[in-house]
Amino acid sequence: MYELTKGANVRLASLSENVGSVIVSLDWASSTGEGDADVSVLLLDLNGKVRSDGDFYFYNNPVAADGSVQLLGKAPSGNGNRDRISFDLTAIPGDVDRIVVAASRYDGGHFGELDDLQLTLSDGSGDDLLRFVIGDAGAVSAFIFGEFYRRGGEWKLRAVGQGYDAGLAGLASDFGVDIEDDAAAEEEAAAEDAAAEDTRDSAASGTVADVVADADADADAVAAATAVGSISQPVLAAVPPPRQSADGTEPKKPAPRPRTAKKKVTLPKTAKKTLAENESWKGARLFPVTALKSDRDRETRATSVLLSVMAQVPEFGRRLTAPFGAPAGRMETFAEVSLPHGETPRRPDGVIRVERAGKLWTALLETKTNGNALKADQVQAYMDIAARRGYEAVITLSNDVALEGRPLVDVKTDGRRKHKVALRHLSWAEVAHQAQMLIRHEGVSNMAHAWLLQELLHYLQHESSGCHGFQNMGAAWVPVRNGIDDETLCHGDPRALEVVESWERLIRQVCLRLGGELGQKVLPAQRSKRGTDPGERRAGLADQLCREGRLHAEVRIEGTPGLLAVVADLRTGRLRTCTEIPAPTQGYPLTWAKRLVRRLAEAPADLHVETLVDGAEGGPRGTLERLRREPGDMLPKGDARITGFRLSLFKSMGSGRGNAESGFIRSVDDAVHRFYATVVAHLDHPTPRRSPSAERVPTG
Repeated sequence: MYELTKGANVRLASLSENVGSVIVSLDWASSTGEGDADVSVLLLDLNGKVRSDGDFYFYNNPVAADGSVQLLGKAPSGNGNRDRISFDLTAIPGDVDRIVVAASRYDGGHFGELDDLQLTLSDGSGDDLLRFVIGDAGAVSAFIFGEFYRRGGEWKLRAVGQGYDAGLAGLASDFGVDIEDDAAAEEEAAAEDAAAEDTRDSAASGTVADVVADADADADAVAAATAVGSISQPVLAAVPPPRQSADGTEPKKPAPRPRTAKKKVTLPKTAKKTLAENESWKGARLFPVTALKSDRDRETRATSVLLSVMAQVPEFGRRLTAPFGAPAGRMETFAEVSLPHGETPRRPDGVIRVERAGKLWTALLETKTNGNALKADQVQAYMDIAARRGYEAVITLSNDVALEGRPLVDVKTDGRRKHKVALRHLSWAEVAHQAQMLIRHEGVSNMAHAWLLQELLHYLQHESSGCHGFQNMGAAWVPVRNGIDDETLCHGDPRALEVVESWERLIRQVCLRLGGELGQKVLPAQRSKRGTDPGERRAGLADQLCREGRLHAEVRIEGTPGLLAVVADLRTGRLRTCTEIPAPTQGYPLTWAKRLVRRLAEAPADLHVETLVDGAEGGPRGTLERLRREPGDMLPKGDARITGFRLSLFKSMGSGRGNAESGFIRSVDDAVHRFYATVVAHLDHPTPRRSPSAERVPTG
């Protein structure tokens, strides 16, 4: 990754070929873990001023109508936060000369109190391109990190690093934004929050129709709001008609000015006191699941529910389609369409269309629920249709998890066609993960969107929806376990490879679920060399399974001191979750031991602690129950140097191949979540290291 210094600039095209859409991440940390800031973006003309107040994007105006700018929200990062902004540079209007990326603090805070300030630029595929690290920002409450600007028809990025004492309002005013008085804005925001609270209480009683009826809306509005696909936001209150002037014309309302008083968007609150006559009564849901009786019903309902929410919640629709090459723009979705194909028309489960600058991006969608597998002939037909009609992608959606270098469905493509169609796959677990990240951690643009996502998540997690993600280790699971028990599993047995692939899918899903709960990036860690063929790597793991009878995986959790390892020993039927933490660089070994025991005060008593010693197979070890009384037992004898500590938990693993309470999948999921919650969450977070030898970008 390139290092950009203050005042330096770089041409984006020199960093990557995929810079039409980019993501800027602003990071900061706090010693207390409580310091925070808010990002903002200003689009400036040749005079260095905004064209209108609409060119100012911040927490009260997070998304551009044309999709060119989108504030994606915060995510925890170490001891601080990461705030991300998506830019579609191809959609930026031609009369915009510069794009300023800034952040501001509130409640009297200033940037000098924050640590590890930096700007990171990623391309459309998510690869990090460059970083601008800021040293001492000073006692300023607003700060410009960087700016994009046009030169010779191309976009460049400059590292600015300039502070403002007057905060967000002062920064915006300097660039021509007409800011509304904060005191009046705060009163208005409080009044809006009170009105929204009343609406949430009404919405908690059950149906959209109730909310609209309480708002005294007319019959047409009620009919429109009760249609699932047409909901945009709940009606908040009945508004009297505006007064008319003497000549009968309605007075013009002045355009509102941006409010810098922060207005919080929260999830609808559950009613504290229910009006149900007994506990068996269940609140009405927007997406019911009780009437689903067949696989066809589940597929049709799940497809319609997902597509309608994608169209109504821009952040969610963009999150699911951006990795497949979709631009930021206006999205429309369709279910159960009919498309000509030979003598018999084909009916894909859905179509997604995104419009940007008069151009359409289109993808066909094929969904499966429960344990139903994708059919190769169906997907092949949709690929042929998409190629003939000039569509960009075919997206398959099922409970299965795609593996790197191993497509779920093999299709043939006509190399003579100029138009290429991408075949992409989504798991229902990935859909639920993205909904979780938005409504629980990163936030969406308004309360109605949060409510819709919450209803979608409730639907996906219901036992009758059929959208539960990977839930079967496959037919080879039992024969491989039996072969390991009686030592008849031979090297090269293809069933061992099937189990390794199922294990990899399971670990990927465990990462999605844990990441959705934590709001942090959780990814499988591969120790193979860069460029290693995934098939060869899995074949090697299959041979290792035949020799040792164990499945092994490692998970990297953002903000934790080490990898979380999971080992399933099929010979003994035990699961081991463990992590290794490095020894401190300063202090005395006994102090390290005592401090580690204090950090693990809430950990299980049967946690195994092993001291890692330089040049030795292993050092002293014992359970936490014993070491709490005698922390000195962790120290090796003599002058052996301690390099770190290994913490492990053991439990029996499930035997069944499915996702039942006693199944293997459930036992692995539970073991990882328990180990993180009781052990890893209480360990010290690592301090990001800066590389002094990182390559720097020359100015120009």
